[in-house]
Amino acid sequence: MLAKVISSSVQGIDAVPVEVEVDLVFGLPNFATVGLPEGAVRESKDRVRAAIKNSGYEFPNQKITVNLAPADIKKSGTGFDLPMALGILTASETCSSENLHRYLVIGELSLDGRVRPVQGILPMAIAARRQGLKGALVPNANAREAAVVRDLDIIPVDYLYQAVDFLADTGTLDPVSEEPVTAFCDSGPHPLDFSEVKGHGHVKRALEVAAAGGHNVLMKGPPGSGKTMLAKRLPTILPDLSFEESLETTKIFSVSGLLNENSGLIRQRPFRAPHHTISDAGLIGGGHTPRPGEVSLAHNGILFLDELPEFRRAVLEVLRQPLEDEMVTIARAATTLTFPARFMLVAAYNPCPCGYLGDQRHNCTCTLPQIKRYEDKLSGPLLDRIDMHLEVEALTVGELGARAEGEKSAAIKKRVEEARKIQQDRFTGEEIFTNGGMGNQAIKRHCQLDQATQNLLEKGAEKLKLSARAYHRILKMARTIADLEGTADITSGHVAEAIQYRRL
Repeated sequence: MLAKVISSSVQGIDAVPVEVEVDLVFGLPNFATVGLPEGAVRESKDRVRAAIKNSGYEFPNQKITVNLAPADIKKSGTGFDLPMALGILTASETCSSENLHRYLVIGELSLDGRVRPVQGILPMAIAARRQGLKGALVPNANAREAAVVRDLDIIPVDYLYQAVDFLADTGTLDPVSEEPVTAFCDSGPHPLDFSEVKGHGHVKRALEVAAAGGHNVLMKGPPGSGKTMLAKRLPTILPDLSFEESLETTKIFSVSGLLNENSGLIRQRPFRAPHHTISDAGLIGGGHTPRPGEVSLAHNGILFLDELPEFRRAVLEVLRQPLEDEMVTIARAATTLTFPARFMLVAAYNPCPCGYLGDQRHNCTCTLPQIKRYEDKLSGPLLDRIDMHLEVEALTVGELGARAEGEKSAAIKKRVEEARKIQQDRFTGEEIFTNGGMGNQAIKRHCQLDQATQNLLEKGAEKLKLSARAYHRILKMARTIADLEGTADITSGHVAEAIQYRRL
């Protein structure tokens, strides 16, 4: 007898439907899986056999063929265990098949019949709704994650027998409900605040401009000057995630297996800070079965690279494409996948290997060749793609002991949100989210200058020997500064402030 179960597989950060076909015929007992299954899928036959027997059902002593269609797409992961088991029980007429075609089925099986969580449930649930299915049978630990998808009954399953009883209408499993609006709005207070940072008024102002326009930042300063402290507080002034941004970010974390059990949508913007020993595949994504890297995990958030010259140069150079295109394309012989990578890059480094070059309180112990080799680790093309180059000086003892607190993150965040609202209205109907994402055509439309301001920009670009890319980035920063002031026109003061952010 032939049975068909609807399941799904993840390709990139999206899911594609997979039909699990199970055929039972008389012959020598055998269990074969076809349809480009990878290692974990091929091993499922042993888990499925043990789970069926230990759940109290009889495993058919026949020739079993499982086909995962379409057969030209690689199938990976352990999520096909539950659909295979239900297909075998349906083909052997142990399980009812009347409701099977109305539900997506996904889940890993333990040897005792328990249903374990799997990766990528959220994109699979979205694909199930797109197919017009009534609901989805998913592991109980993944139920809240899938329940944010509207108009889809999410049935939580803990054991194989529960799924069998539900399909036979002999068991009662209530759908899990998760209201999407409340799932992502309640982000809670952030444990850090800008008011904790002493001094550094010019750097705080620059980070406010960066947050308002989505600009990349490079901070240079001696050890202990506060670079990391400032970077960690940057998320506190960024606008809250919208529902669409939260959904897209959660999909990336879901397929990467980084969501906690029983968690819904991600509520706070990601802050990723990989160690400098990371590989290029770890940063940009890849692997035998391509997975998102740190640049994609930082999508809609911040990628912080501390001690930037300590990263291998080959690793840093792969940042060029995502910084320009806001996406990552990974090509393999069988497939090409694209992962989103719209993030703010925040990088920090010391002025020399010992860290005290130019510091008035410490003597630098580095030789000129050492300093040259240290600086050469950062290529010109990469630095050119970073909008702001800031100097963070070490604070004096008097500044550290000051009792007065700085401006709180909430006040800065309010100004940033107002500037982002202006940009949202400006870019209505365009695939642009912030001023930092403007292309050449958008710059021409939205960054018009009068003659005096144009002359100032040209003189600054000539004096600093700026490239065409840096010239346009100054225009985008000037546009953001004007938005923070709520003015429609870019003035000489806006351009002058933007130029000083490139002087390092």
